[in-house]
Amino acid sequence: MIPSGPAQTRFRPCIDLHEGRVKQIVGGTLDSATESLRTNFVADQPPAWFASQFARDGLRGGHVIMLGPGNESAAREALSAYPDGLQIGGGITDENAAAWLDAGATHVIATSFLFDRDGRLQEEKLARLVRATGWMQLVIDLSCRRTDDGGWVVAMNRWQTLTDLPLTHETLDRLAGSCAEFLIHAADVEGLCGGIDADLVALLGAWGKKPVTYAGGARSLDDLHRVEQLSGGKVDLTIGSALDLFGGSLVKYADCVAFNRRPPANASP
Repeated sequence: MIPSGPAQTRFRPCIDLHEGRVKQIVGGTLDSATESLRTNFVADQPPAWFASQFARDGLRGGHVIMLGPGNESAAREALSAYPDGLQIGGGITDENAAAWLDAGATHVIATSFLFDRDGRLQEEKLARLVRATGWMQLVIDLSCRRTDDGGWVVAMNRWQTLTDLPLTHETLDRLAGSCAEFLIHAADVEGLCGGIDADLVALLGAWGKKPVTYAGGARSLDDLHRVEQLSGGKVDLTIGSALDLFGGSLVKYADCVAFNRRPPANASP
């Protein structure tokens, strides 16, 4: 559970891997079966370079996401550069989860494995994964898309398939006992640098029973402060395409590092 006392939002880093390279992709276009993929950034540096930056700056709780096949070697390279500092997601199952933890990941992140082909949550598969990892090393990814009624529904298969699971406080309560944290991308705004989904952040902060990381749309350092305000400090923020580390011009990585180094909110002056 989140500790008592004033909470503070943290910047959490990310390494998104596509075809073995570090990329920033517009989330809603992430369908390798089409030619609609929109990429904001393709790195010249290898994954280990980014992981080493995060290790140097003491940024914990970031995630490495394998977007499709062909990323396993790149992911292991990143984990080797920052052992016990990064989470890993993308293609995680009960059969490979322990191996990824052994490779240096602090947690494994699961989404699509938890559902059947039609997007129905499979409680038995979740139980198998918890047996393989223990709940303390499992992050459940509830990345989602907006619905016509103004809510959100969890999406799987690189955010292309809508599941039967709405993103609500009831859903978070239902799954909280099986994981250490939640990771939630707002897929409709991911990679657009058009602003965060403030309503979603507020919903997550109002729940506030376990650590939650939100990603999607961040475009300024002010978004870190805004997420903190909207969530009462109970939601962390990942910044991708806007970050100068990933070719963006809107947010300086050094400023995000400094944001995390602020004294605790209840510290004496």
